[in-house]
Amino acid sequence: MQRKCCLLPVAMAILLIGFGAVNMDRIHETVYEITSEKRIGTYEIALVTDTHYGTVQDTKLLEKEMAALSARRPDVLILGGDIVEEGTSRAQMEDVFRIFGNVDTKYVVYYVYGNHDLQNYTEKKAYSRQDLEQVLAENEIILLADSFMKIDDTLVLVGRDDAGYGLPGERNSMEAILQGVSREQYIIVADHQPVDVGECASAGVDLMLSGHTHAGQIWPLGLLLQASGSYNYGLYDGETCKVIVSSGFTGWGYPVRTEGKCEYVLIRLKGEKVGKN
Repeated sequence: MQRKCCLLPVAMAILLIGFGAVNMDRIHETVYEITSEKRIGTYEIALVTDTHYGTVQDTKLLEKEMAALSARRPDVLILGGDIVEEGTSRAQMEDVFRIFGNVDTKYVVYYVYGNHDLQNYTEKKAYSRQDLEQVLAENEIILLADSFMKIDDTLVLVGRDDAGYGLPGERNSMEAILQGVSREQYIIVADHQPVDVGECASAGVDLMLSGHTHAGQIWPLGLLLQASGSYNYGLYDGETCKVIVSSGFTGWGYPVRTEGKCEYVLIRLKGEKVGKN
């Protein structure tokens, strides 16, 4: 009887790990419907974060999902950081941005840095920042680093430098970045880590898009983050600034996810006063 009791937790652990491994290879399309009282058109915005390419997930799976996304032809694709990491080789870095550069969009593909993209946590870097940014340019992917682009007359996209670089306060303020931007336009901020939400709200930002948390990935980390009041996963419907935190396209460190799901996000954004643009 005692032997059977000892085997039970082992069997449960094996089942949990098996579920986590299968869960890592199931990519979900998560859709959010966002409306605004601003006079804007209708947009479909795709967000992909945290692929950690070359270390956890199968290359063919990313190619398959991005081919499906390309067939949808979203208006914009935003790469929300940690696309590559410390374990990514130079060839893998080139490969993943080629895949994303081939996604067909109405406008263009945008990218913001995450805390892992420049291999900050290793001394043996496979590529430099200059190498990465050259590959972005070759694939017509626009880097936004504390800067903004006007998608059209009514939609503005801001990309933040990652909050993990340097010391607190070294990033430009949202007010400084948004100088010259009319608050009548719809302002989206892509920031890898879901931080400084209050600053965004005060500056007139309408929607913030983040990743980084992986929704915990290993139970019960996500529940603990959520209980602490941190932004962990999903749509947070603030009074002035909404926040969407993606669980990411894959996990980090180990090919196991026992909490949350792997996903890419589609945001269907429309103004209440106008139809399609």
